[in-house]
Amino acid sequence: MIAANNVSLQYGKRVLFDEVNIKFSAGNCYGVIGANGAGKSTFLKILSGDITPNSGNVSIEPGKRMAVLKQNHFEFDEFSVLDTVMMGHTKLWSIMKEKDEIYAKPDFSEEDGIKASELEAEFAEMDGWNAESDAAALLSGLGIDESEHYNLMKDLTGSQKVRVLLSQALFGNPDILILDEPTNDLDIHTVSWLEDFLLEFKNTVIVVSHDRHFLDTVCTHIADIDFGAIKLFTGNYTFWYQSSQLALSQRSSANKKAEEKKKELQEFIARFSANASKSKQATSRRKLLDKINIEDIQPSNRRYPAIIFNQKREAGDQILQIEQLNKNIDGRPLIKDLDIFVNKGDKIAFIGKDSLAITTLFRILMDEEKADSGEFKFGQTITTAYLPNENDKYFKSNDNLIDWLRQYSDDEKDEIFIRGFLGKMLFSGEETLKKCNVLSGGEKVRCMISRMMLAGANLLILDEPTNHLDLESITAFNNALKDFPGTVLFTSHDHEFTQTVANRIIEITPNGFMDKLMTYDDYISSEKVASQREALMA
Repeated sequence: MIAANNVSLQYGKRVLFDEVNIKFSAGNCYGVIGANGAGKSTFLKILSGDITPNSGNVSIEPGKRMAVLKQNHFEFDEFSVLDTVMMGHTKLWSIMKEKDEIYAKPDFSEEDGIKASELEAEFAEMDGWNAESDAAALLSGLGIDESEHYNLMKDLTGSQKVRVLLSQALFGNPDILILDEPTNDLDIHTVSWLEDFLLEFKNTVIVVSHDRHFLDTVCTHIADIDFGAIKLFTGNYTFWYQSSQLALSQRSSANKKAEEKKKELQEFIARFSANASKSKQATSRRKLLDKINIEDIQPSNRRYPAIIFNQKREAGDQILQIEQLNKNIDGRPLIKDLDIFVNKGDKIAFIGKDSLAITTLFRILMDEEKADSGEFKFGQTITTAYLPNENDKYFKSNDNLIDWLRQYSDDEKDEIFIRGFLGKMLFSGEETLKKCNVLSGGEKVRCMISRMMLAGANLLILDEPTNHLDLESITAFNNALKDFPGTVLFTSHDHEFTQTVANRIIEITPNGFMDKLMTYDDYISSEKVASQREALMA
């Protein structure tokens, strides 16, 4: 369907891809993964023709149409929402425009009539008469209300534009669909709609995403970018991760016989296949795991951070009490009558349509902002570590990473001790001498996690902790929080992260809040919760 043939790309001395050969077939969904900077988005741009490789080429089966999720949110500002979606099928759109121009002629000739009839036949063959209703259905599915369909794109919010551009990519049943971070700015219900759409999609999908739940649901294969090469693996992200970790542990077990290793891998595949049969994926996609070759499972070269949160002091029974807390901004209610008691060992996911409300709550708890009314009190034994959503203010100095982290150490200032915490987050050697004011977004978050580990707190407060992190760091962070014996208050758009960490869900709305002792999946699927939410929103 689409293939990269001996593709190489180099920027200066940096080699991103070295003679890559890979083929993507119809009926499959390929998740492209790799560490930050590995070239995931660049590879998609090579496939779409936006970037020309230094050598090699991309071939597409003749007659096949490709659609790409656009990243320029201003490209279609002067077009209506509905027209923007239909423009995703360039050939159909050009026929529509050409027909309109012919019919608008004041001196409509016999030749024009013949041309119009030819265009009408081609238009009908492409199911053009259903184009507008199909575009409207996509928009509605992605959360764009019918009242917005004839508005200009420039009048939409940023998150609405993302949804329209996603509708544009999905429109017209393209043969090849290329999506770079399609779940960004989508709520859980819209992501679920997109998952269902892609599961029913019969053609080729190539997607980059940091949402592991999304990758697990839709992907039949994983394309792993590592050291300038791309390796293809059957299965979703979790299967790739767990199988590669198993293969890695086997490689280090020199005493294990080959027969024992093979049996262990076969049992792993059987267990995973059994679980896949209960998943959301279509039956044909589950069967892929049954056909997998043992030799296809290889250890990953990927490095994972060693995130370990140790408590310097165990917390007592009194953790945190919030009483009748209220906060308005510009007359708009963000938090209303919030009244909660945090128990020892709680791992609470705060959710809500307005992320500013949760960020504001966390800032109030960290004394960075004041509530309008109400109060809160931490227990006497509580020590906190905070990971804010915006962290630029922490990185204004010209300090190197060692000196930057050293300032947050209350007792041990030894360089080897400080380097240990940076090393856990994959900063080693000369990287520790990098100036903190030139770090990337992902590097800043990794530094902030080093700071949190150094604190040894028993209560962690995390505002969108997975932002800017690669899948390896997200997975390590996720596992660390599952193992952490203390208390966690957090908010995250990462479904898997929230589902596997939280044992309690608190949803904040302008009219109040809901507090449920249950997992995230149970919360979003509960009919009782849904009815209570509707009453609260009314």
